[in-house]
Amino acid sequence: MQKKEFARYAGPRLRGERTVLEKEEAGYPEALCLIADPPERLFVVGNPCALGEGIAVVGARNATPYGISCAKRFAGTAAKRGIPVISGGARGCDAAAHRAALDAGGTTVAFLGGGCDELYPASHYGLFQEIVDAGGAVVSEQEWSFPPMRHTFRARNRLIAGLARATLIVEAGLPSGTFSTADEALAANREVLVVPGSIASKFSRGSNRLLFQGATPIVDDETFSSVLEALFGQQEIEGFAQVCEQPRLRVRADGCVASSKAGSEDAILEAMCANPMSIEEMLGYVESNGMQEGFRLGGNAITYLMVRLAELQKSGRIVRYPDGRYGPVVV
Repeated sequence: MQKKEFARYAGPRLRGERTVLEKEEAGYPEALCLIADPPERLFVVGNPCALGEGIAVVGARNATPYGISCAKRFAGTAAKRGIPVISGGARGCDAAAHRAALDAGGTTVAFLGGGCDELYPASHYGLFQEIVDAGGAVVSEQEWSFPPMRHTFRARNRLIAGLARATLIVEAGLPSGTFSTADEALAANREVLVVPGSIASKFSRGSNRLLFQGATPIVDDETFSSVLEALFGQQEIEGFAQVCEQPRLRVRADGCVASSKAGSEDAILEAMCANPMSIEEMLGYVESNGMQEGFRLGGNAITYLMVRLAELQKSGRIVRYPDGRYGPVVV
């Protein structure tokens, strides 16, 4: 008897239409017929018509604010264009992608590692129910009450990648379960898109390695928009718009708000947007870039930094992370 690796789900069952899609019968997703090991049947809660080709958005479970922000940003963009967002319902980047698609009024599909009556993580019951209620679907190749196993999560990744015309990796370390989804996408002859990360961040080592191996980099909103148009064509739904209501401010491609003027204050904000920093790291940055001169408060760097950080937090432009570093607010 196979050992159970996860606690059994004890919460409520998902409400909604329940369908079993048999391979080679009407309603079974054509895209999944083309992968190397298509499932014999799919167990669906929600709208089976939601299982059309879309874009997969996946990333780390223990995601950084940067990864969460990118997942929200690009999943929301796709959903606004009428493109289904596909992911795995996991904590971190997956959940952020589903949530962004829902907030944009789009369709999203969550593939589970266990059966649809064995929700994992259990804390995402509310999210899964919202997906169903919004016209999306929660799907598994496992029987309704099949418990999640470690190997079934790896197996379900081929379904995420197989249903998508492209898989976007927003954050992945090394080693990483997210990496297996990229492998499955390549095996299914699908596109792999990657959001670059800091080379100093362990959470982006896998992402950057995929770029080195030839994945398509998504470096800004325009890049992603162009890729979506190439993959899906022009959508009837109006595309997204970049709006910034604050005077003399612009919205950066990475989501940070930066001033249009140059100077020491803006350089520090730009540095935090590029890579969250502790106060000690900020002081080192100030000294290494010769920025001590011209500071307010008589040129006292530490006093200036404390005042500046308080101003930026109050304005909602940065936040202090649990590890003590300061960086951009996740939007």
